[in-house]
Amino acid sequence: MKLPSPSWSWASLPAILIAWMVIAADRPSYAFPQPWDVIREGVSWCAHGRLAEQVAASLARELAGFAAAVVVSAVIGFTAALVPGFRAFIAPITGIFMALPPIAWAPLALILFGLGSSAIILVIFIASMFPMALALQNGVMSIRESYVRAARILGADRYQLLLHVYLPASLPFLTTAWRIGFSQAWRALVAAEMVGASNGIGWMVAMGGQIGSSSQVLLGIAIIGTIAWVTEFLIFRRIELRYQSWHQH
Repeated sequence: MKLPSPSWSWASLPAILIAWMVIAADRPSYAFPQPWDVIREGVSWCAHGRLAEQVAASLARELAGFAAAVVVSAVIGFTAALVPGFRAFIAPITGIFMALPPIAWAPLALILFGLGSSAIILVIFIASMFPMALALQNGVMSIRESYVRAARILGADRYQLLLHVYLPASLPFLTTAWRIGFSQAWRALVAAEMVGASNGIGWMVAMGGQIGSSSQVLLGIAIIGTIAWVTEFLIFRRIELRYQSWHQH
C-alpha cells in the first residue's frame, strides 16, 4: 500500500476552493460567503486567541474519549476473538450499540453529567469503542491458523502467542480500527458539542447558525475537515504503513 501521490493529493484542495467560489458567486455573502470572507472571520477569531481555545477544547475531549475507547476496545476485541463464549456474549451488545446513532446518547449523558466535557467524552467513547472492538475482533480472527499452530509446535505459551503471533499479525487491523474509531469519535464530538457544550468547534458552528453567521459556520466546518484530513493522511496512514512492514516480516 502506498500513500497517494502528493501532486494528486494537493490538487484536491484547489478543486474544493474553485467549486466553493463558483457556488458562492451567485449567492449573497451573508448566505454563502466566499473563501476570503471565511478567512477574515478566522483572523477575527484568532485575534484574541478565541479560535485556539475552541480547537483546544475540542481536541482535549476527543483525545480523552478516544484514548479510553482504544484501551477498552483492545481488551474486548482480543478477548472476543480468542474466547468464543465471550464473543457470543458480546455480539448482541455490539450490534445494539452500533445500530444506535451516537448523538442519541447525548441527552442521557447531559442528564447524568450536565453541560460540559464529561457528557461529551462519554458520547465519544460510546461512538468509537464498539466499531474499534469489532474491527479488531474480525482482524484477529482472520489470522492464519497455521501461524498459531507453528508457534505452538515450537513451544510458545499463551503469552508468547499473544506477543509474537497475534499482536504483530493484527497490527494492520489495529490501525484500521483506530482510523474508524477516530472518525466516529470526531463526528460524535462535533454533534455533541452542538447540543451540550459552551465551547468547542461544534459549539462554534451551532452558534454561527443561531446568529445567522455563515462565515462562522463555514469556518468551523473548514476546521473540522482540516483536522480530520491531517489525522487521516499525515498520522494514521503513516502509522499503517509502518506496521504493515512489521506484519509482513
